[in-house]
Amino acid sequence: MERLFDLDMQLINDAVLLACAVFLLFLLLSYLLFNPVRKMLTDRQEKIKNDIENAETDKADAAILKAEYEKRLSEVEKEAEGILSEARKKAIANEGRIVAEAKEEANRIIEAARRESELEKRRAADEVKQEMIKVASLMAAKVIERQVDTTIQQELVEETLRGLGDTTWQS
Repeated sequence: MERLFDLDMQLINDAVLLACAVFLLFLLLSYLLFNPVRKMLTDRQEKIKNDIENAETDKADAAILKAEYEKRLSEVEKEAEGILSEARKKAIANEGRIVAEAKEEANRIIEAARRESELEKRRAADEVKQEMIKVASLMAAKVIERQVDTTIQQELVEETLRGLGDTTWQS
């Protein structure tokens, strides 16, 4: 009979030896390759797990810092608003003081101008009086030169007074 497979002892021996060699090769490769790869994969899993935990911790810390920053920012804004409010109050107070000082200075200037005008008025009146004295002296000199009678002298005085006006003598 012819066999489908030629199983002889040599073939079984070779097959068992091949199976042992494959098993030993598998164990050797498992030890040399699979275990380091498994170790590398577990280490990588641990690293990723630790990175995720660190990221979550950092995220929580960032949220805390953000809340603290926002709180400080609101406090700074309140403080800035207080400073601005105080500055506005001081500006308004300074404005009132400056306006009062300006009014006071304007009143002083007006009073000084009024006094100056009074002095100028008095000087002008004194000058007019001096001028009248000169005119009267000249008139008297002319009267004496001509030796005019009293009617001509009276007319000259009347004419001079009309020319100067009555208001000059009143000041």
